[in-house]
Amino acid sequence: MTTSTPLQSLTVVPDNASQLSIESEESSNDDLSAPESNSPRLLNMNNSNSNEEKKKKKRRKEKKEKKEKKVRKEMEKKEREDKEAKEKEEMEKEKEKEKEKENNKDKPKELFVINPAGNLYYNWLFIIALPVMYNWTMIIARACFEELQHNYIVYWIILDYTSDLIYLADMFFRTRTGFLEQGLMVKDEKLLRDRYMGSLQFRLDFISMLPTDLLYFVLGLDYPEIRINKLLRIGRMMEFFTRTETKTNYPNIFRIGNLIMYILIIIHWNACFYFSFSKYIGFGADAWVYPALDDPDEPAFGEFGRKYSFSLYWSTLTLTTIGETPPPALDSEFIFHVIDFLVGVLIFATIVGNIATMISNMNAAQAQFQSKIDNIKQYMRVRKVDTELELRVIKWFDYLWNNGKAQNEREVLRYLPDKLKAEIAIQVHMETLSKVRIFADCEAGLLIELVLKLQPQVFSPGDYICKKGDIGREMYIIKDGKLAVVADDGVTQFVVLGSGSYFGEISILNIKGSKAGNRRTANIRSVGYSDLFCLSKDDLMESLQEYPDAKTMLEDKGREILMRDNLIDLDPANIMPEAKELEDNVNKLYNMMELMHFKLRKILRNYKDTEKALRRRIADLEHLTGEEVEDEDEEEEEEGTKKDKREGEGEKKEEEKKGAGTEEDREEEREEKDEEAKDKEVKGEE
Repeated sequence: MTTSTPLQSLTVVPDNASQLSIESEESSNDDLSAPESNSPRLLNMNNSNSNEEKKKKKRRKEKKEKKEKKVRKEMEKKEREDKEAKEKEEMEKEKEKEKEKENNKDKPKELFVINPAGNLYYNWLFIIALPVMYNWTMIIARACFEELQHNYIVYWIILDYTSDLIYLADMFFRTRTGFLEQGLMVKDEKLLRDRYMGSLQFRLDFISMLPTDLLYFVLGLDYPEIRINKLLRIGRMMEFFTRTETKTNYPNIFRIGNLIMYILIIIHWNACFYFSFSKYIGFGADAWVYPALDDPDEPAFGEFGRKYSFSLYWSTLTLTTIGETPPPALDSEFIFHVIDFLVGVLIFATIVGNIATMISNMNAAQAQFQSKIDNIKQYMRVRKVDTELELRVIKWFDYLWNNGKAQNEREVLRYLPDKLKAEIAIQVHMETLSKVRIFADCEAGLLIELVLKLQPQVFSPGDYICKKGDIGREMYIIKDGKLAVVADDGVTQFVVLGSGSYFGEISILNIKGSKAGNRRTANIRSVGYSDLFCLSKDDLMESLQEYPDAKTMLEDKGREILMRDNLIDLDPANIMPEAKELEDNVNKLYNMMELMHFKLRKILRNYKDTEKALRRRIADLEHLTGEEVEDEDEEEEEEGTKKDKREGEGEKKEEEKKGAGTEEDREEEREEKDEEAKDKEVKGEE
């Protein structure tokens, strides 16, 4: 009975047996010593263990909650600190902005300066040229023809004071017009103002702005010539014409129009002077002056239109020296007529000379091109060239002229600096050159140099660009036209090449092992007129001297192309180096041998010098110890020095005969001589 009860009590909670043993050990030693037969005590122990587990769980939860609270508090602190830091940064930024604003307020604002080479300046010149032209044409007309002044007085007042406002604005505009000093635009307000006010143009502008219109209150409105000072702004109109001549694409047409305008203004002024002179003498006083205004037979002469047209007609006849005007009757009329004739002769000579030069300039390119054609025609006629070939040559020239390809690009662009020339060539030819696959990944500097070396060529229908077996000295890029790869008969076409195609790039690279060598492998003929770009082998190699990496890359690309087409022999026994390359290699070896020989002699000299120094030291020691010194050493030293001198003289003679030796060798020789001189000084002191 006693053994069964503990078994029953143990079987109540079998799962907690291990926990009971562990917890009983941790709780106290008394529980372990208790008898196993006491079942109620075991149940109490289980209850106490479960309570302890609950407490532990609560403690764990509390610890977790505390940890979580701490973490939350830390996160909140970090967030607060981040917010505070952000707020501080924003505050600092705002303070910096405020400081910058204050500094900007304290600093003087940058002055707006007008660039005299810009479009704004040119547009302003156009605006100021309008009132200048108005004053030069209308002041004299209003002063001579009274009807013109009286009938439109309101319009003249508006136009006059509008032009005065533009004149005043032009003076302010000049104070803001920059100028270059040491290549930089000057933007100092004081310097700009002082420069303008110290110039002659400021004095003329100041005189032109004098309020001479106040004389209207004294003389009346019948004297518009009091505004004659407004004509001093003619320099602005001339500047506008000069800049327009340089900007326009049709300078010769503009020059002709400008010359005609000057002639019309001179004729206009002369017509006004003629009418005023006739008024001074008296209308209808003789046949030379303007007819009477109150003639009942011809009442039209009293109208303004007839007055101006008749005066303009008389002025034109006189200044063009055509004549056909009534002869003068008074001495003053003779003097006026003579002056007009002299001015007319000068004008006529100016017109003829300027128009002749303009026409010659307009046709200069055509005349030069025509002279080339005439020379070639004469040559073919003297040499009795076939008429069919002569017609082909003439058609080729016609094609060049009609398509605007008669100009030589190098001659046209030779006056430009290299940078501008390169930029123009890049815009014109870079797209064409970039289509060549071997140049696709080359450096930009190499492409620019190659672009500058491209030469345009034009082929007529039926011309052979290259024939099979020809030596390839250049490559071609097709810009426009069609080329056909033909058989030996010249008729059968294999392939037709269009714009953007290229050929001959492998032959100019001269890749070792190429089965074709530098020979052409096909016949290529022009179907119609073809425009090609030519790149010679010499130009390519000259450019590649500065880009050795690009040269190796191009050779590798060319070798890949040949391997793809099975046109390269990779057997080193069959690859024969060029004669020039062999010669260069032999020269390099010869120079290396000479250098090694020189260094060996130097080592031997140093060895001898050290040996002599050791003997001297031994001799000195023997002197100090009182032992006798043998004279053989001295004799050997003397003989050695003599031999060294002879060898040195012989080496010098050999070097003079050979004329060889690099700068490095010479420097080494100088150093050796200096060392020998120092050794001799040391020996002498000893």
